[in-house]
Amino acid sequence: MGDISSLGVRDARWAKTHLWPAPSSLITFSCYRRLPLLKTVRARDVFVREMARVRDEYEFLLVGYVVMPEHVHLLISEPRKGNPSTVMQMLKQRVSKKLRKRNRESSVAQLRLAFPEPVENIRSFWQARFYDFNVYTNRKKREKLEYMHRNPLTRGLVKHPKDWPWSSWPFYVMGKPGLVGIDIVPE
Repeated sequence: MGDISSLGVRDARWAKTHLWPAPSSLITFSCYRRLPLLKTVRARDVFVREMARVRDEYEFLLVGYVVMPEHVHLLISEPRKGNPSTVMQMLKQRVSKKLRKRNRESSVAQLRLAFPEPVENIRSFWQARFYDFNVYTNRKKREKLEYMHRNPLTRGLVKHPKDWPWSSWPFYVMGKPGLVGIDIVPE
């Protein structure tokens, strides 16, 4: 086919989309009003389990991730089924549904205390939108992975990335799968 610069604009776009490896997307999304709705071990574990299920169902490659108390970063490929918006919709719905289940009904006579609103009473679990950044180069992929894996340190949650199991750090540094397996994307 030769040099892509010899192709017309429309043909060049087609070649980039269909002949070259598809870019990864760094997707960032937040809990409603950036509340720390993923602050518990249970909440982060539920998120990781649902993320693995959605990955299997929509067939995308999971290149990297980090789950923070109030936001999440995912580095994923284009899914075989649906698109990134569909993936995000399903992931958010499933996590929200699992984490907002009422464990017990409160009595009408029960004393109400002025503490933060329980998760099941807030208007929404997630912010409505997500941010998507296309990652085309290996250099940019490494940059985004390093940024994601530094998040727990930057926020003062741990002293070393190895102490935050809700990320892909163990795969990249120690070759271990961590809580969910990471897909190898050839460089």
